[in-house]
Amino acid sequence: MYKSDVLIIGSGIAGLTTAIQLSMINPKLKITIVSKTKTDECNTKYAQGGISAVWNHNIDDFSKHIADTLDAGDDLCNPNIVKIVVEEGPKRVQELIDWGTQFDKDNDESKYDLAREGGHSENRILHYRDLTGAEIERALIEKVKSYSNVTILEHYFAIDLLTQHHLGYNVTRIMPDIECYGAYLLDLKSLDVETHLAKLTVLATGGAGQIYRATTNPIVATGDGIAMMYRAKGWVENMEFVQFHPTSLYNLAGENPSFLISEAVRGFGGILKSKDGQEFMHKYDERLSLAPRDIVARAIDSELKARGDEYVCLDCRHLDQTEFIKHFPTIYKKCKSVGIDPFVQMIPVVPACHYLCGGIKVNEHGQTSIHRLYAGGECTSTGLHGANRLASNSLLEGAVFGERIAKHIGNQIDQVQYNELIPEWNTFGTTEPKEMVLITQSIKELKDIMSYYVGIVRSNERLKRALDRMHLLYTETEELYNRTVLSPQLCELRNLITIGYLVTRSASMRKESRGLHYTTDYPEKSKYKQNTLL
Repeated sequence: MYKSDVLIIGSGIAGLTTAIQLSMINPKLKITIVSKTKTDECNTKYAQGGISAVWNHNIDDFSKHIADTLDAGDDLCNPNIVKIVVEEGPKRVQELIDWGTQFDKDNDESKYDLAREGGHSENRILHYRDLTGAEIERALIEKVKSYSNVTILEHYFAIDLLTQHHLGYNVTRIMPDIECYGAYLLDLKSLDVETHLAKLTVLATGGAGQIYRATTNPIVATGDGIAMMYRAKGWVENMEFVQFHPTSLYNLAGENPSFLISEAVRGFGGILKSKDGQEFMHKYDERLSLAPRDIVARAIDSELKARGDEYVCLDCRHLDQTEFIKHFPTIYKKCKSVGIDPFVQMIPVVPACHYLCGGIKVNEHGQTSIHRLYAGGECTSTGLHGANRLASNSLLEGAVFGERIAKHIGNQIDQVQYNELIPEWNTFGTTEPKEMVLITQSIKELKDIMSYYVGIVRSNERLKRALDRMHLLYTETEELYNRTVLSPQLCELRNLITIGYLVTRSASMRKESRGLHYTTDYPEKSKYKQNTLL
């Protein structure tokens, strides 16, 4: 049995920022960060575009950023949360800079090179080439390692949150006093399950893009935190709002994850066209290729279905070559590696699952419905994104809520005690799994179900078919889980099925089309702003 003052599950911007801010508040706290692979393997690392913040007050202000966020969120954002994140954002970005993060500057090196992306009315995106997330992650890891009170556990998989359920109570979702006492962690090297107690626990487990066949998310993005929260009877909401990035690189090889062609390329002047070179975004939105992602993704989906094509194109042939390579060296290198010269040929692109706007319901301090449990980053539903995330607001949210969680924890942790009655993990009656094909095939089936029936465009019939198929997968997987020794693949399958169910169930509950959720049975937006709470 292990003990930490604060157990942080996840090592992206939300988790690392929380740990750093906590260490600054109280360097005596014992903090443990859990990563199921290497510390830097997370959604943050793969964020290309940048982090949005009101930086140049000569052209920009908070009211514009707030308005853009609310507009993208399609009337489902929490205005108070939007105001908090936008107004506190520049302070958190400055901290990232102070901690060693580099952002690109203008040619004279006197000012930051602020980019513009879809949905933004001004240039306010700070970036580092097309590797912004990786640069932020690098700086945060270096910073967090400077604190001796922080321990990082790599190659550990969080199985379940510890609650009264593990003490023999019949925990239900209507209980007002569910508490979290830490988590069971699977050591992926020894395959031993360890009990990690904590006074307070933070979920920062990232997204869940691996429920789809095509996703820009890394293979670790299996929705573990949200699934654990749901099993612990905590509240999750708005899971139907899955953001599909309009422009992932089209490839026949089925590369996982799909390579992202950043929205910043369109902000730089790239133009969406059909395979025969015809522009089409004017048919869908006056902002053309710079319309919000939900509009662009649906437009591309519509064009593909109408024309019978497998992809559309991003035309960059007219752009300044030197500046393009300077801003997007990774994208240029990737295109060249697959035989595409962006200055000679158009780049073939298709939509891919990119970001989950719903998740664990939290308040302005990152508190969940379960006492002693916080959550931050993409696994949460803070109210910032509403029905559709504005580009480059995700890294900002992680930094802002990391600081807010740390501040709230710092004010109360001295009054919290460990619960040492939690039993060790029981493996009695389980056996080694003999057929891994059962797990791998179930994962493939789930991805197919979600991709065919719960994609960019939905219908009642598709959603019902998805739920029916998923019920069988769930039953088979739970039987396998209860009789075999744990493996990371089995744990991830279990979580992926839970996430798939939550997305599909939430989609079936929303009887309207709003933001990222579009259904042919209810094509109009309702006048009511109801959240789907599960």
